[in-house]
Amino acid sequence: MTEARVEVKDLEKRYPVQKSVFRSAKDFIHAVDGINFRIDPGESLGLVGESGCGKTTTGRMLVKLLEVTGGEVLLQDSGEVIDISHITDKDDLKRFRSDVQMIFQDPFESMNPRRTVYDTIAEPLTVQRIGTVPDREAKVAELLNLVGLTPAESFMFRFPHELSGGQRQRVAIARALIVDPTFVVADEPTSMLDVSIRISVMDLMLKLADRLNVSYLYITHDLAVARYMCDRIAVMYLGKIVELADTEDLLGHPMHPYTRALLSAVPVPDPSYQRPPVEIKGGISKSINPEPRCRFYDRCPIAREDICGVQDHPPLEEKAPNHWVACYLVDKQPA
Repeated sequence: MTEARVEVKDLEKRYPVQKSVFRSAKDFIHAVDGINFRIDPGESLGLVGESGCGKTTTGRMLVKLLEVTGGEVLLQDSGEVIDISHITDKDDLKRFRSDVQMIFQDPFESMNPRRTVYDTIAEPLTVQRIGTVPDREAKVAELLNLVGLTPAESFMFRFPHELSGGQRQRVAIARALIVDPTFVVADEPTSMLDVSIRISVMDLMLKLADRLNVSYLYITHDLAVARYMCDRIAVMYLGKIVELADTEDLLGHPMHPYTRALLSAVPVPDPSYQRPPVEIKGGISKSINPEPRCRFYDRCPIAREDICGVQDHPPLEEKAPNHWVACYLVDKQPA
């Protein structure tokens, strides 16, 4: 097994519900609660789940836009493994920023409307003090051509409001890749784009990942997008990863009841198709001080009170080769 580009160990993020200067908080939102996964060099891992399950919080911790409450995020950097979750030194943080970048969901909100395309893309080079001004102009032009904004000279000094949504997202991708990162967190980068241009942006990201050997954490709620973009998929529910497997294996043979429910809700392009009722019941539970039992217990169609209701949340176990499931009632499959 190759050494992981990124490895997450027991990662946690908790938000206090109420606090004051006179007393510490007693109630916490368990946004991310002890998750583990790894991403190999050049691999794309999809993180899927309902809104509010902790996907974006996970991504923001991996790029240090949020501080972790507990756990580790280990990054392989030039043969050295560093714990990026506890970096405090300015030089180390600056070096980290050149290795890890993020593509945000909204390409317009993530750009300064008063800065040109050139200023936006070249800013990481300026911060990192890479190259002279002519070198930066050449690098920006190269990236614009690479992401399909050609001729580069006609886009370089435009402002964000002069671009379409797809063009703005291509600028965001160029900005993320300008410093040659090894790992990129992509937070639903196509969800706000027209359907007609989503596929071109996804193809672009796949091509660049292959060409530049970039590893992705691809956050999405769309299983079709995850299938197209990702080598493996991790399914998240209420701050926990409940299933993790190779993409085709997970989509073709889902084991966890929540994953099966997600797949049953995927639209089928056949008007005569009669969709069977979704098995899960009720609504999503609150993440404030959750009970230690299985997070999916209240909605699970196969839950048993004598097992699931009295034990801690089940750990991820390898129920089939390279197929990990967090459920006491899912049997192990023969290799």
